Amino acid sequence: MRPVTYSWLAVVLGVACAAIGWLGLAGWLAVAVVIASVAMHVAGNAIGTRLGKSTDHDLARLRGRADEPPVLPTARPTRLDQRESLGRLVPVSAGIGAACGGITGASALTILTSSSVAGAALGGVSSAVIGGLIGFLGASFVEIVRTSLREAIAAER
Repeated sequence: MRPVTYSWLAVVLGVACAAIGWLGLAGWLAVAVVIASVAMHVAGNAIGTRLGKSTDHDLARLRGRADEPPVLPTARPTRLDQRESLGRLVPVSAGIGAACGGITGASALTILTSSSVAGAALGGVSSAVIGGLIGFLGASFVEIVRTSLREAIAAER
């Protein structure tokens, strides 16, 4: 009688099922992500090394042949090119978002789940962080759109 042989796919499937039973689904997914990350890192290193070795490093030979690119005029710098504060609207909106998020989160936890005071406080703090982030993102978006529209209208005049 001939011994039973399995294909690589059957072996991988069997190991995966055993790992899911031992680690649980979340553990197996974490292992798969780590393995995929290591594989992509190794592949990226190999590709980068091969590209680096195949590059022509004789730049002096290329400088003699290449024509100088034409000098293009530069545009006037806009306010969006310069680093400056987003204004007073952003911190105020972040604070309002944090307060609304904290109050809403804590009250929802207290009323809907009848959690303890410590649980409601922790949930309120985490909801306040999320509310502050949403307020910051919204105010930043509004401020940038407002500035860019103001500059576009001024450029048309």
